[in-house]
Amino acid sequence: MYAALRLQRKLKRELRHGGVQVIVVDPEPYMTYQPFLPEAAAGSISPRHVVVPLRRVLPDCTVVIGEATAIHHGKRTATVRTLATEEEGTGTVDIHYDELVLAPGSVSRALPVPGLAEFGIGFKTVEEAIGLRNHVLEQLDIASSTRDPDVRDAALTFVFVGGGYAGVEALGELEDMARYAVRYYHNIAPEDLKWILVEATDRILPEVGEEMGKYAVRELRGRNIDVRLETRLDSCVDRVAALSDGSRFPTRTLVWTAGVKPHPILASSDLPLNERGRLKCTAALQVEGVEHAWSAGDAASVPDLTADRPDAVCAPNAQHAVRQAKVLAENVAAAIAGQPLTDYAHKYAGSVASLGLHRGVAHVYGRKLKGYPAWFMHRVYHLSRVPTFNRKARVLSEWILSGLFKREIVSLGSLENPRAEFKLAADTGRHPGAS
Repeated sequence: MYAALRLQRKLKRELRHGGVQVIVVDPEPYMTYQPFLPEAAAGSISPRHVVVPLRRVLPDCTVVIGEATAIHHGKRTATVRTLATEEEGTGTVDIHYDELVLAPGSVSRALPVPGLAEFGIGFKTVEEAIGLRNHVLEQLDIASSTRDPDVRDAALTFVFVGGGYAGVEALGELEDMARYAVRYYHNIAPEDLKWILVEATDRILPEVGEEMGKYAVRELRGRNIDVRLETRLDSCVDRVAALSDGSRFPTRTLVWTAGVKPHPILASSDLPLNERGRLKCTAALQVEGVEHAWSAGDAASVPDLTADRPDAVCAPNAQHAVRQAKVLAENVAAAIAGQPLTDYAHKYAGSVASLGLHRGVAHVYGRKLKGYPAWFMHRVYHLSRVPTFNRKARVLSEWILSGLFKREIVSLGSLENPRAEFKLAADTGRHPGAS
């Protein structure tokens, strides 16, 4: 989206006079600002403000809602499956191009853990974030109304696997929300909730440095969160999380955030990949050894020109992706005009992470912050990076209102299956609430 936005501005005249066409293909009609997913899950931000509608911000581009299933760069075609082709039964359609920008990002990396596919919950999309929020609140309802102690314990046990940004921030925000919510339950106390963070390495949040990572562990454990380092999830069959240290936790909530992998479309292309399945790119963001192909973000392995090691590559994070997209667009426009290209070079500024309301850690430009200052910096940084003034204003207004009023703790789980009530009424011939 960022690359198309910059191209739209650079080639505005050509786009409007028909000399150039920018086609954006994506399975969803919006871009998700993923750093805000934990706050959306906690109810601090409305889900619709975490996403940016493509058609609204890219009015001069052609937006195709569909999934690319194969890239044949030798023929300059992308095979795309759209909602229309599925409805028509035609399967796919080929889109021809002159310049290819392949930036599909990454997907969750699910390991072959028994039971994970059946009971695991991901945390990569806004739908998963809102589904997880509804799920956590529903578990409180189950625990409050059941008379079975085993069902109650499983409902109040929440296991998060993965100690990176997604896992730690999601756990921190949801634990904060749940601890607030239980004040409205007459038979659940905050200490009844059991939160477990499982991390295979010896530290969490490696991006913020060792010292801040250790502080984050102390902060979470101080909130009665069980942080287990150098521990793996061996199985979650029958909703029992079995860990490598021998512990077993019956749980109805297992959130999997243990890393990502390149999008599968990369393997369905004829472009060169490195050993990790990412596109080999030059510093100018061109696919190495291939003309008219470009990439950025999680899908691209881009040399880090600011690093001390000559073989260093840019980390697959949003900080690099957003900046790379702008340079990529400039280079595509330059290539069309026959002008020289610019190499991407950005010195990593640092990292910020939220641990819940008013808590956080940060390591920015060599300075280490924790607690409220780090949390405030986290919000300021991401507010400055979320695209469009419209979204910035809406997010800021929601933060202000959430500071003035109490949290919303309503579960709208029925949104995930909106036709259930009508189908029941149609099958039985009466309203499900009727006696």
